[in-house]
Amino acid sequence: MQHHASTNPAPVDIGSTLDHGPFSSMQKIVVMLAAFAIVLDGFDGQLIGFAIPMLIAEWGITKAAFAPAVAAGLVGMAVGSMSAGIVADRIGRRLVLVASVALFGAATIAIGFAPDVTAIAALRFIAGLGIGGALPSATTMTAEFTPARRRTLMVTATIVCYPLGGMLAGLFASAVLPVLGWRGLFWIGGALPVAYSLVLLATLPESPRYLARKTQRWAELRKLLAGMARPLPPQTMFVDAAEHAAEQRAGFGALFERGFARDTLAIWGGFFLVMLATYSAFSWLPTMLATEGLPAALAGSGLTAYNLGGVVGSLGCALAITRFGSRWPLILCSLGAAASAFLLKGVDIGANSTWLMVGLGVHGMFVIAVQATMYALCAYVYPTMVRATGTAAALSFGRFGAILSSFAGAAVITSSGASGYLSLLGFSMVFTLVALAIVKRHIPGIRSARTAPAPQPHVTGEDSPAIPPATAKGYA
Repeated sequence: MQHHASTNPAPVDIGSTLDHGPFSSMQKIVVMLAAFAIVLDGFDGQLIGFAIPMLIAEWGITKAAFAPAVAAGLVGMAVGSMSAGIVADRIGRRLVLVASVALFGAATIAIGFAPDVTAIAALRFIAGLGIGGALPSATTMTAEFTPARRRTLMVTATIVCYPLGGMLAGLFASAVLPVLGWRGLFWIGGALPVAYSLVLLATLPESPRYLARKTQRWAELRKLLAGMARPLPPQTMFVDAAEHAAEQRAGFGALFERGFARDTLAIWGGFFLVMLATYSAFSWLPTMLATEGLPAALAGSGLTAYNLGGVVGSLGCALAITRFGSRWPLILCSLGAAASAFLLKGVDIGANSTWLMVGLGVHGMFVIAVQATMYALCAYVYPTMVRATGTAAALSFGRFGAILSSFAGAAVITSSGASGYLSLLGFSMVFTLVALAIVKRHIPGIRSARTAPAPQPHVTGEDSPAIPPATAKGYA
C-alpha cells in the first residue's frame, strides 16, 4: 500500500520527529537555558513588590497612588504575552526570547533612575512587555525541544521558574534594600538579565519547528536535529502536518465550536481568578505585612515563603497530574489554597510570625501549583489546530485578573487590612475550584493513558500523525 521513491525519501514530519525519540543532552541544555530566562523573568517581575513599602515611605504616597504603577506593569505583560507569538512567527522564537530578556532588564535598570510614580509606571509597562513576552517564548522553546512523554513535566518545570525567580528576588531584596536602597535593587536586578540576554544570543539555537517552515534554513535544521540525536540524510525535506491542520482550522471562533465552549469559558474563569490571587500576592503581600506592623525584611520574607511553597507545590502537582490526571489534583489544590487563606485570618500576624510564614508558604504552594499546571491543562483540552490560540486566549483573559489585583489589593488593604486581603485570596480560590470542576476535558492519569490506543494523544495533539515510515527507524 505504501510507495516510496528510491531517490527521494518521504518528507519528515517535524512534529512527530520532535514528539518521539530520545531526550538528548542538547535538548536538556536548551530547556535549562529557557528555564533560567524565566527565573530572571520572575526575579525582575517581582522586584516591585519588595520595593513598594520603601517607595511609599520615602515618597509619602498612598497605596492607591501606587496602584497604577503596578497595573502598568501587568498591562505591559498582557500586551507582551499576546504579541510574542505573532512576532515569533515572523523573526523566530530565539530572537523574541533574547529581545524580551534584554528589554525587561534594560527597563528595570531605568526604574532605578525614576524620579516619580509616573516614570515608574511608564517603565514598568515597558518592562512588562519583555516579562510578558519571555514566558510564552520560553515555554514554546521548552515544548518544542522536549519529547511528548516529558513535555507536561518540563513545561511545568519551566513555568515554575517564575516563582523560583520571585523567591530569589526576595532573598536578594532582603540583602540589597538595607544597603543600597530601592534604586540599587533595580540597577543590579536589571543588569543580570541584560547580561544573560547576551548569553542566550550566543548559545540558544532556533526552534526546529520554526526552521521547518523556512526552506532556506533546512540545512540548519538537519544539523540541529543531528545534535538532538535525530540524524537525517542531507537531502531530507520537511513538512509540519499540525501546521497544515492549523491553517485549515485556526481562529478564535474555533474555541467555541465542537463542544469547546464550556471548557473555554471555565478555563478563562479559572485563569482570571487564580491570577487575581497570585498577583495580589506578588504585588501587595509585602505591603500588607508592612501595614500590619512587620519590619520590612520580615514583610519581604512573606513573599519569599509564598514563592518557595509555589515551587514545591507546582512540581508536586505536575507529578500528581501525570499519575492521577488533572481533575482531582487541581480541585484539591484549589481547596487547600482557599482553606489556608481563611485559616491565616486566625493568626496574630505580629505575635506569630513563624506560623505566618509557614501559612503563607502553604498557601503559595497550593495557589501557584494550580496556576502553573493550568498551562498543561490548556495543552490537553485544545487540539493542535487551536492549541496556541486557546492557550494565549486563556492567558490573556487571566491577565485581566492580574490587572484587577493591582487595584483590588491596594483597596482591600487600605479598607480592611489583613483580614480583607486574605478574604480576597480565599474567595478567589473558591471560585477557581468551581471553574476547574466545570471543565469537562481533564488530563487523564497514567492508568487511563495505558488503556488508550496511542501514547499521550492530547499532549502531542489529538490529530497529530504517527511517525512516517521513512522516519520511524530509530525513534521507537
